[in-house]
Amino acid sequence: MLNRTLKRALLALLLTGVAAAGFAQDSRPLRIVVPWPPSGNVDITARTLQPALAEVLGQPVIVENRAGAGGRIGTEAVAKATPDGAMLLLGSSGTITAGPAVWKTVNFDPLKDFVAIGPIQSVPIVLTVAPKTPASTYQEFVSLAKSRAGGVSIASAGNGSSNHLAIELLMRQAHLQLLHVPYKGSGPALTDLLGSQVDSMMDQLTASIGYIRDGRLRPLAISSLKRSPQLPEVPTLDELGVKGYEADTWTGLFAPAGVSSAVVEKLNTALRKALSIESVRERYRGMGVQVMDMSQPEFAAYVRADLDKWRRVAREGNIAVD
Repeated sequence: MLNRTLKRALLALLLTGVAAAGFAQDSRPLRIVVPWPPSGNVDITARTLQPALAEVLGQPVIVENRAGAGGRIGTEAVAKATPDGAMLLLGSSGTITAGPAVWKTVNFDPLKDFVAIGPIQSVPIVLTVAPKTPASTYQEFVSLAKSRAGGVSIASAGNGSSNHLAIELLMRQAHLQLLHVPYKGSGPALTDLLGSQVDSMMDQLTASIGYIRDGRLRPLAISSLKRSPQLPEVPTLDELGVKGYEADTWTGLFAPAGVSSAVVEKLNTALRKALSIESVRERYRGMGVQVMDMSQPEFAAYVRADLDKWRRVAREGNIAVD
């Protein structure tokens, strides 16, 4: 009996040592703030990462939803938090780059008030057409848009949303005139698209892929620079002649500005180890997203460039939302 108890104690110590290898133990829970309601893409991203990150760090990790104001409430809360690494933000293009580019009121600076810890995943945007839209390829879509006065109607999840900005970017880079139809979310937009009340839509692949696989929507192009493994037969807009076009949405971890470089390094290392776990990568693949593999400096530069891009699109398109 004593031997069995001793073996269990030794095993527990061994597992603790493996989980915490390279990290100083911290008895406090790490809180990850999701500035959106439960069950959305950003929330699912956080909860997929949560157990793996807790295992690597050897400390509890809590996901905390602080929704409201288009993601601004939770984001602002982390910006004002003590910069000790105990509270992080599950940030995204919607709250760190695309959103701040068009919001009239922003009580935080995406670059000055946060430190980019590391990326998690990215989701391409897919251009789809309704069942009754007479276009089976992107080239036919362009011809249709040019032949119609006022252009082809194209839906988004709302004014200032990531897919609205993706539409604006496409119109500028492809020299297209499209009729933007904003909705209050992707759900009602997809409903009208399926019913051919609008001609086309640009939306996250995760929201549209089920309808594409069922044959209810036709995909014409993907917004990423590389084809999606989920839809390998669908070409990128870059391949189709819209050179350099890229409008992926993404998520990543951010800490309040002022956090020490040692904490940044610790959290970045832990994040990359957690994302290297095959079960985590497999779940993300099942969601239709791609794990982003970047160093901390590379991710910080990526965020700066993305914010600059969307600010330019918003300025040229005269886009501003409350």
